[in-house]
Amino acid sequence: MNLYDSLLEYKEEGYYPMHMPGHKRNQALLKMVNPYSIDITEIDGFDNLHHAEGMLKESMERCGKLYGSKACHYLIGGSTAGILAGISACTKKGDKILVARNCHKSVYHAMYLKELYPVYIYPPVIPSFGVNGGISPEKIEEMLIKEPDITCVVITSPTYEGIVSDVKAIAEIAHKFGVPLLVDEAHGAHLGFTEGFPPSSIQQGADVVIHSIHKTLPAFTQTALLHINGERVNYSEIKRLLAIYQTSSPSYILMSGIEQCVKLLETRREELFSGYRDELKLLYETLSKCKNIQILTDTIIKQEGFFGFDPSKLTLSVKNTAISGTELYQVLLNRYKIQMELVSKDYVLGMTSIADTKEGFTRFTKAVLEIDRELKEPKETEGSKNQPNLTFGLPEIVMTCYQAYEYKNKVLALTDSVGSISAEYLYLYPPGIPLLVPGERITTEMLSNILEYKKSGLSLQGTEDMKCEQIKVLV
Repeated sequence: MNLYDSLLEYKEEGYYPMHMPGHKRNQALLKMVNPYSIDITEIDGFDNLHHAEGMLKESMERCGKLYGSKACHYLIGGSTAGILAGISACTKKGDKILVARNCHKSVYHAMYLKELYPVYIYPPVIPSFGVNGGISPEKIEEMLIKEPDITCVVITSPTYEGIVSDVKAIAEIAHKFGVPLLVDEAHGAHLGFTEGFPPSSIQQGADVVIHSIHKTLPAFTQTALLHINGERVNYSEIKRLLAIYQTSSPSYILMSGIEQCVKLLETRREELFSGYRDELKLLYETLSKCKNIQILTDTIIKQEGFFGFDPSKLTLSVKNTAISGTELYQVLLNRYKIQMELVSKDYVLGMTSIADTKEGFTRFTKAVLEIDRELKEPKETEGSKNQPNLTFGLPEIVMTCYQAYEYKNKVLALTDSVGSISAEYLYLYPPGIPLLVPGERITTEMLSNILEYKKSGLSLQGTEDMKCEQIKVLV
C-alpha cells in the first residue's frame, strides 16, 4: 500500500494522537481549503520569505509581537534550520562552544559544519523516572570560568519530557561573560501565553530562541520559528544563513499555516488555554491516584531540586512494575488505539496541546486507569534490576566530529568496538540525542548502555548499518 492510502486508512481507524503535531488533526479548530488550490510560488503580490518586504514581512512582525521578540523569522525546515543558522551566526569556524549534552542532533550537525570544538555540560538524571533534568546555572558559570574562550552557550529547555531550566539565570551568567545564549525551545512554542505554564525563554533573556510551532501548537509538521531577542546576534547574518539552510522554494501552505496559528492565538488564546489548563489539571489529579503507574509532575520535579516543569508533557513511568515502558506503549496502541509520542525502557511519553479534545483527554485517562488496575502489585522484575536511563558518561573527545569525518574508517562489529574512535553518530530517536559522536572513543560503559537499549527494543539510529550491529570507526 502506498503512503497516501495508508494515511487515509489510518485516519479512518480512529487512533487518538498523544503525539505531535500539535494540531492533533482537529479540523474544527483550524479549517483550510484543499491545499492544492492555494499552493503557489513567489508570484506577484505574495512576497518572498528570503527577501520579505510585504505580507510575509508583516506576518513575521506580527508573530514576533505575539511572542515579544525583537525579530521573528518563519522556518519551513523545522527547528533544525533555525538551530543550524543560529549557531552558525553566533560562532566562527573552529570556535569553542558550551553545549548541553542532551541537545538535539541538529546542534551537533551545526558543530560539524562550523568545525566547532564542544565543551559539554551534562544534565543530571531524575532517579525516580530515569529522565534528564535541567541544566544548572552554576555549572554554566563554572565552565565559562574554566574555558574563557567559549563563544556561545546552547541548551535545550524544555526537554522532551518537559523539564525546564532556569533560563533567566543562565542568560544573565552568559551575558556577564559576553556570550550569547541560544535556547532550543522546540518543545515550548506554547509557553509564555498563560498562567500554569513556565515562561518562554524569550521572556527570560535568551538571545536566540527556536520554536517548533508544529510540536505543541496547531500548525503543520516542519513549521517553526526563530526569534532574535537582543543585540548580541546579527539578524542580517541570521537571514543570510537561513537562505542557505532552507529551501529557495518555501511552501506557502506551510507559511500560511503558521500565520493561521498565530491568528488563532491572537483571537482565542485565553479561551483555548483556559479549557486546556482545566483538562490538564483534571488529568493530573486523576492519574496521580494510580497505584502502579506514576506520572511525572511539577511537585516531583521541584522535590528533585530542578527548576520547572511543562505540564503539557505526560510522562508515565512503570518502573518497578510487572511491565515495561514498551509493553505499556503497545497496550495503549493496540487495545485502546492511543498513539503515544515516545517509548523508553521505563516510561512512555504523551504530548498534549490546545487542540486536544475533552473526549481525547477522557479516553486517555480512562485507558491509563484501567491498565493501572490490572497491574500486579509493584515489584522488581528481572528486567528492572538494571534498567537503562538516558545517561551520558564523560566521553574522551579525541578530535572534533569534523576532523573525524576527514579520517579513513573501517567497519567493526559493535560488540568489538570498545577502545576505537567512532566515525558515526549513534542516537536514540526520538528524541534524537546523540549517545556517541564522531571523534569520541567508545567505552565499555557506552557499549553496555547501547546494547541494553537494543535489547529493550528502543530505536537506535545514526549508523549506516540500519540494525546497529556494526559501526564505522577510525582506522
